[in-house]
Amino acid sequence: MTESSPRSNTYEELFQRSPNNPILTAKDWPYPAHSVFNAGACMVGNDTLLLVRVEDRRGHSHLTVARSQDGFTNWQIDPQPSFAPATKEFPEEAWGIEDPRLTWMEEYKEWIIAYTAYSSSGPMVSLARTKDFTTFDRMGPVMPPEDKDAAVFPRKFGGRYAMIHRPVSAGSSGAHIWLSFSPDLAHWGDHHVLLHARRGAWWDANKIGLSPPPLETPEGWLLLYHGVRHTPGGCLYRLGIALLDLEKPWQVLRRSDDWIFAPEMPYERHGDVNGVVFPCGWVLDPPTGTIRMYYGGADSCMAVATTQLSRLLDYVHSCPAPPARRRMGVAMPE
Repeated sequence: MTESSPRSNTYEELFQRSPNNPILTAKDWPYPAHSVFNAGACMVGNDTLLLVRVEDRRGHSHLTVARSQDGFTNWQIDPQPSFAPATKEFPEEAWGIEDPRLTWMEEYKEWIIAYTAYSSSGPMVSLARTKDFTTFDRMGPVMPPEDKDAAVFPRKFGGRYAMIHRPVSAGSSGAHIWLSFSPDLAHWGDHHVLLHARRGAWWDANKIGLSPPPLETPEGWLLLYHGVRHTPGGCLYRLGIALLDLEKPWQVLRRSDDWIFAPEMPYERHGDVNGVVFPCGWVLDPPTGTIRMYYGGADSCMAVATTQLSRLLDYVHSCPAPPARRRMGVAMPE
């Protein structure tokens, strides 16, 4: 590398923050709220819909819908919680429901919501269905605790559904991203690690997790994920990217060595949890190729950053291919 071609700050080039950031805060809410962050995102008709995590003044979270025609301004927020914990029927939600990720299932003409149910038993992955984000049909917990950062793929592979999630067990050597399969969205098995957290001084050492749901492209599934680095000043959440094979998503084709987005702005560096950018949703506009990434800043507000799909694909193809690995004693699905 020469002085005439210095290494660029790729995270600045890949994503541009909106000048309207933060786009939503607790001050915008039509009822009392402590903080709003970590929203799932999708398009419903011509509107951008965010299913926002809202933390109340007890410290418990619920989910509320916010809609916008341009995806940046003039958010219309439901006057009451849209999807609140149902603690009598689902005691695993006693301490709240968190961090939704939305997947459109063409097979059923409905959305599948993967979210974290939280109680004294710990965080666990639960699923729900909705057609209109007005009524919700809970499917219940699908993974035991401790598990979170989950999203369902929008189509089947070999007749089975697939889900990314992040289990953590006592005494484990790290928190990795896993992939599991199901014949019916209720019973999950064939669990295996999809991406390992790296070790040592890496930005994504020891703890990683899915950010938005995987995005289908002709070149593969784009996987945006967060890595957590422990520092003397606290945890630092940054984002990296990987590419999965289109028909065999258990095959990782590329993975970034560098992080591509990091907390820089005051609303990302200072809040309830300092130094956090945490996206749970992104939206692609096919005619323009523009991606809008919606993320929580410092567990205190909602923000958005944009990029071009072509730019992300060019970048991820420039990343190294991970070492080939085999699952010992278990045949991978074809």
